[in-house]
This record gives sequence, structure tokens and C-alpha cells, in this order.
Amino acid sequence: MFVSVVVDPGGNESARNLQEILASHGFERVQRACWESPVVSETELQKLKQDIDSVTDYYDVVRMYQFPVDDVFAITTMYKKKWRRIVVRPPNKTQ
Repeated sequence: MFVSVVVDPGGNESARNLQEILASHGFERVQRACWESPVVSETELQKLKQDIDSVTDYYDVVRMYQFPVDDVFAITTMYKKKWRRIVVRPPNKTQ
């Protein structure tokens, strides 16, 4: 799946740690706070989330844009050390 990760670190140490983790997982930096990888498996994604959890604190925010996840678009956010997922489904077409 394609995964884009946007980071908003709470401090310089968190920023460095997140950069190292994303680079070690094969992500490429495409903008100052945005990293992307076109080939991430579900298991690799779970490992990435665990690694991110281990180096972040309460003030860091990480958002992941994932496609496809069960054929839909998903946005996973870590905010205040809690992960939440929003699934965006296409609108129902009724005629």
C-alpha cells in the first residue's frame, strides 16, 4: 500500500528520532515534514507504528495517509500518544 507520513514533532529530539525511523523503514522525504513510501505491507506498518510510539511523547503528532486499506482510503493519527483511524469510503451512488 502507499503510505504518506506527516510529522509535527514537539521538539528537536523527537524530530531527529522520527526522521531516523522513517528513513530506516524505507520512507523518502518529499517535503520538510512529509515522508512517503509506495510499498508498505500491513505488518511493516504495524512495526512502524510501534517504532514511532517508542520515540514520541505526548506533544508529538503523526498522521499517516494510507491507500488502499480494504479498498478504501484511511487516515491514522497519533495525537497525545493515542492512535485513531478514520476510514474514508466513497459516497453511495443511488439512482
